Amino acid sequence: MAYINSTCPHDCPSTCALEVEILSPGEIGKVRGAKENSYTAGVICSKVARYAERIHHPDRLLKPLRRTGPKGSGQFEEISWSVALDEVAEAFQKAESEHGSESIWPYYYAGTMGLLMRDGINRLRHAKRYSGYHSTICVSLAWSGYLAGAGKMGGVDPREMSESDVIVIWGTNAAVTQVNVMHHALKARRNRGAKIVVIDTYKNATAKQADLFIQVKPGTDGALACAVMHLLFKNNHADKDYLSKYTKDAEHLEDHLRKRDPDWASAITGVPAETIDHFAMLIGTTPKTYLRLGYGFTRQRNGATNMHAVASISAVAGHWQHLGGGALLSNSGIYHWDKTLIEGLDDVDPTIRLLDQSRIGEILMGDKNALGNGPPVKALLIQNTNPMSVAPNLNLVKRGFEREDLFVCVHEQFMTETAKMADVILPATMFLEHDDIYQAGGHQHIQFGPKAINPPGECRSNHEVISELAARLNANHRGFLLTAKEVIDETLINSGWKNLEALENEKWFDVQPNFKESHFISGFGHPDKRWHFSADWSAQQSKWGLGSNQIVDASLVDSMPALPDHWDVLEASTLDFPFRLITAPARHFLNSTFSEVPTSLRREKQPSVLINPSDALSLRVTDGDFVRVTNERGELEITIEVFSGVSTGVLIVESIWPNHAFKGGLGVNVLTGSDPAGPVGGAAFHDNRVQLTPLENKI
Repeated sequence: MAYINSTCPHDCPSTCALEVEILSPGEIGKVRGAKENSYTAGVICSKVARYAERIHHPDRLLKPLRRTGPKGSGQFEEISWSVALDEVAEAFQKAESEHGSESIWPYYYAGTMGLLMRDGINRLRHAKRYSGYHSTICVSLAWSGYLAGAGKMGGVDPREMSESDVIVIWGTNAAVTQVNVMHHALKARRNRGAKIVVIDTYKNATAKQADLFIQVKPGTDGALACAVMHLLFKNNHADKDYLSKYTKDAEHLEDHLRKRDPDWASAITGVPAETIDHFAMLIGTTPKTYLRLGYGFTRQRNGATNMHAVASISAVAGHWQHLGGGALLSNSGIYHWDKTLIEGLDDVDPTIRLLDQSRIGEILMGDKNALGNGPPVKALLIQNTNPMSVAPNLNLVKRGFEREDLFVCVHEQFMTETAKMADVILPATMFLEHDDIYQAGGHQHIQFGPKAINPPGECRSNHEVISELAARLNANHRGFLLTAKEVIDETLINSGWKNLEALENEKWFDVQPNFKESHFISGFGHPDKRWHFSADWSAQQSKWGLGSNQIVDASLVDSMPALPDHWDVLEASTLDFPFRLITAPARHFLNSTFSEVPTSLRREKQPSVLINPSDALSLRVTDGDFVRVTNERGELEITIEVFSGVSTGVLIVESIWPNHAFKGGLGVNVLTGSDPAGPVGGAAFHDNRVQLTPLENKI
């Protein structure tokens, strides 16, 4: 059988290079990791390895549908593509004529990470002056914290873990969400005896493989980082020559940290002071220490300050100077894309308001602040995301989607919770059924994903749908007139890379900057070329292009600590809500994707909440008991799983199960908040106070 090269399109930094077995023009077989790719190295997650189960699923949407029953009823009738697109265009034109162009909001996210199919919706947005889109669900807190220090999004080649003596996996369950990180880390341990340190809030799959596991209370990573740096200075493990040459405000940092010792941090983090001492000694005496930073520990209201503090450790110790030393959050800043053609950036109107992705509930419910004091949102076009499951403050989101005066078009692969709320549903292709181009955050390859099989039924790609809607809406941009391959080819060339033909021939471009640039030996990304220990948080707002859009209250940004610290703005537990809830990722789901696949459902079994044995004993609950988890935003009924790897006072719900898996019809995000965190907004999915109440019956 023939294999073709492709790229995993899903929301994961690994962006794995794939080899896909083609059985016929409309059918795939096995999916495996590309062994020739130096980062993927033949290793992919089990979800993607069984992709045939998803792409050939009998429940794929195959024809355009029009709603015939109440919103959310799932009652639809089949219509033609021509009729469907005409109805969408008419609804958008009606909203624009009555309320202005900003009453239409194209809404998307990372169901596909292909640059054209994900971001091409912005070309229609800009051409028509529809409301802008501020992306905050995933990276805004982590990136703003890292950028405050480094000034540029980049870092050490992840393949250098093979040269590391200590690998610190901080705040990411890599065994579940970035399997290639574990592959390279375990290879370093096997080949050179490297130590693996894992820092997280519970003993997850990654922590179970660590040589040293440090379990912190949720949202306290900044305090741990401060105590570690305190000890680096105290024990003369801070590299004073490096600090003098490559950093700014090191003297102020050292003085600031004098009172932030292990005892101080232990009281905040729950980590024993002797463990902090041991960790600081380990990395302080090991130049080749690699910090692989994750997103999980930034999904708190103090997430940006946590990231800045943690990332500062490599600068204090001077790890950046050494092969196998330094840090990486994301390589997203190395690609220097010119996305003018993909996104229509030559049509951007800076006066158009930005709406915060994470506040879709407030926006649809007419909150004036969330709307930027502009017109109500009257029409939505949704691609690559499922906000009726993954968005925070889900009760409010549901109420917004239930508005009778709101027109919703969803372009989707399955009948998701969001699709059920639509007025018109359009069937979408999957990644092997269209052409696209990909970059990686977790490594350094540009990859092409070619159309390998014919789509089933009447499925159409995002690029096709956006271009056809543009024609009906009189939206003018040359990108609408080009094929997907033509857009990709021109984007590559305009961005300074070789053309698409070369990419197809070479399979991928390895664009990792050289050692001096990756390790910032040539200087960090700020104008003064130094790592900044004192963060300018207000400057981050302009870097994110917020302009006059007040996504985050200025007083909140002003209160953020400039130097690394523990910023105590967490949603703290109370007598009424004594537990802290983290909504962690699952092994066999990815956000709400793969939750329709039979094998994933079977392996995840059922929704459950992890609880410490002593908490379970005090509440008189045990495995399988049915409980109610509540807070000010909503409630959830779920089963208990007693687990010694979670701290007292902390609850863990792994995965975003489909809403229908829960009594009441809404999932775990009924409990998460949508208030924007500083400095540029972002949802604090792991920062929730809750109550847990036993119920008499069991599932």
